[in-house]
Amino acid sequence: MEIILSMHNIRSTYNVGAILRTAEGLGVEQVICSGYTPCDKNPNLLPHQTDKLARQIEKTSLGAEKYIPISYVDDIRRVLPQLKAEGYQIIGLENRINDGRKFTLGSPALLSRLRQKAVLILGEEVYGIDKSLYDYIDLFIEIPMVGQKESFNVSVAAGIALFALKTAV
Repeated sequence: MEIILSMHNIRSTYNVGAILRTAEGLGVEQVICSGYTPCDKNPNLLPHQTDKLARQIEKTSLGAEKYIPISYVDDIRRVLPQLKAEGYQIIGLENRINDGRKFTLGSPALLSRLRQKAVLILGEEVYGIDKSLYDYIDLFIEIPMVGQKESFNVSVAAGIALFALKTAV
């Protein structure tokens, strides 16, 4: 499966770095950062801000950011329609939602709906994907939880979802 990863409103540079390391290791084609996700590709930052972010992200990415194309857009809503037109299925990684488009990762119902090209959207660590993006999303995936906690750290969840998607189709 060809995957573009979208990190929208991720707060932590360490989560961004960990996600980049996992994305590179699993062969993600491209990463798009948007909103307030810390990204040294953000043209709105001053040089000293860019340098600081690059150092913080590299601390957990261990250089993976050098091997994967990364871009920054202020508003991901301008990019998603274009990606849909290019044949990408927009998938949101989310839990705790009641939506008919939500499927459990690994379920036969999900596997029958997946296409060869996808954009996986990750949202903010506590509140998830910004509700304003829901109209762009073709389907949501949820990682089944069996413990007492109701969610994984976003970098861990990204790794689980990316691996499952890459090996599903």
